[in-house]
Amino acid sequence: MCRTLGVGVSGYFAWWRRPENRYVQADVTLTMSIHKIHQQSRGTYGAPRVQAVLADEGLQVSRARITRLMKAAGLRVRCKRKFRSTTNSKHRHPMAENLLNREFTADRPNQKWVTDITYLPTQEGWMYLAVVMDLFSRKIVGWAMRKTLHTELVVAALTMAQRIRRPGQGILHHSDQGVQYASSEYRHALERLEALQSMSRTGECWDNAAMESFFATLKMELDLHKAQGNRTDTRNLVFEWIEVFYNRERRHSSLGYRSLTRFEEHRARPN
Repeated sequence: MCRTLGVGVSGYFAWWRRPENRYVQADVTLTMSIHKIHQQSRGTYGAPRVQAVLADEGLQVSRARITRLMKAAGLRVRCKRKFRSTTNSKHRHPMAENLLNREFTADRPNQKWVTDITYLPTQEGWMYLAVVMDLFSRKIVGWAMRKTLHTELVVAALTMAQRIRRPGQGILHHSDQGVQYASSEYRHALERLEALQSMSRTGECWDNAAMESFFATLKMELDLHKAQGNRTDTRNLVFEWIEVFYNRERRHSSLGYRSLTRFEEHRARPN
């Protein structure tokens, strides 16, 4: 190699023994680890989340160094788009008061649930996704997908959440003013759950910002602003992302860059 590059052998070994060269080699090794973490996160982890993963692996690395190495390696992070309301609130069903009042934190599981619907494009037309989130950990505790936007969609997501979490009476349940959530069928389902119904104000998507932020993350990380296949393909993609990655592996900034499962397990341990 020295002959090919026209470098003296003694000069090469002098360079190799220099202390600063060890940092270069360390940067190369660290960049490989960062690239692997970035790839496993589907290109969504920036320096803070990468730092948290490295710390769990026993490597204490500054955020500035990670940022420098990611930039040098050309590792970019996808950014969320601004979300917009897709709610049909033009109906004559009764509305509930906004009891949540933008307080998106909870002291324990099954204290506050939020829910919403979003539209996902496929090569066969739209798919509609309804999701129920527990604000204690931001875990998705219920979800359903259908090709039609009927009340059965949101009832199915609520039924899944009830079956998995088995909440006690008095849980606060917040949604927008969509006709599906204001329908008598859904209100009766909440009555059976013994839940307190809360609704966003008209045109105020920020009243359900936690749910809107989740949808923005899902669409950005799965690139679902455009069709990714047929309805079955899209459903499988969403299933794997929610149940395998989001709920169990993804690092959340609001939880100290821990996964949802790890956060709930930690909070469940006796003091």
